[in-house]
Amino acid sequence: MQLLGAHILSVNQFERGDIEGVFNVADAMAPYAARQKVTRVLEGAILGNMFFEPSTRTRVSFGCAFNLLGGDVRETTGFQSSAIAKGESLYDTARVLSGYSDVICMRHPEPGSVAEFAEASRVPVVNGGDGANEHPSQALLDLYTIRKELEHKGRALDGLRIAMIGDLKHGRTVHSLSTLLTLYRNVQVTLIAPDELAMPEKYVEALRQAGHRVTISSELSSSIGEVDIVYSTRIQEERFTSKEEADMYRGRFRLNQAIYTQYCEPNTVIMHPLPRDSRADANELDNDLNQNPNLAIFRQADNGVLVRMALFALILGVEKTVDDYAKPVNWYHRRSAP
Repeated sequence: MQLLGAHILSVNQFERGDIEGVFNVADAMAPYAARQKVTRVLEGAILGNMFFEPSTRTRVSFGCAFNLLGGDVRETTGFQSSAIAKGESLYDTARVLSGYSDVICMRHPEPGSVAEFAEASRVPVVNGGDGANEHPSQALLDLYTIRKELEHKGRALDGLRIAMIGDLKHGRTVHSLSTLLTLYRNVQVTLIAPDELAMPEKYVEALRQAGHRVTISSELSSSIGEVDIVYSTRIQEERFTSKEEADMYRGRFRLNQAIYTQYCEPNTVIMHPLPRDSRADANELDNDLNQNPNLAIFRQADNGVLVRMALFALILGVEKTVDDYAKPVNWYHRRSAP
């Protein structure tokens, strides 16, 4: 896949070699994300960050990634603060705002909406999540995190053993990650969810067609004993018809240190796309896991900046000139301090 000038709408666009290319560029972004040096390679470029659905990490992460490359960010958050609330179509919005930007990141609650927007855009568009459909950059950063966590243990993505837990029906992060896993070999996937929130069959079938072993379960403790990665997801309350319906499933698959110690292998990595629901009736990843060195959720969030920097660099064609515009940091930052 040629990323220069491309829209990033779906993980289906990527081949295995493409992913390795993105990851290699992401690795090279580490000194800038750690504030060890600064680059202005995208000075003068503008990111249009358009988020019509609540977001903290994804929105700020995309903006941070663009800023770290030297670019500027303009944001629209929520329908009420946009002309869409006045009846403007996605086509008109795309035609106008793509005139103000060099690249656009968009999140929208309707599946397929970002692709529709991209058809009218005059600049590259990155899908920041379209309803329960896809979240390609999240899947890339998840896979990047898994690769890094396994490397520390002398392992590779081929032969991965992963358990995905929670709302697998509505969780676009697990949909996209499952699709990327079909590009690898000999993967064992355990899908743990209530029957009503099971992974859609098309993703299960794709994993099996790729030759992977897929196990479906509704029991947590008996299903997390022989995996490298435990990937937990929250109940996607916003995808249900009512809060009361979502509450029927909240807190069904809680993981705490006691359960981890009893049932997981000692070095099992714990991941979550965030936000984790820490309310008492949910508490899907207990705070008593915070000191567990295998809790990778914050490393996972940090990796999102690296991967999104890589995507912007590749889309705008500056991946080979980032260092040409580098200089030392001018301020104290403990990550860059000697």
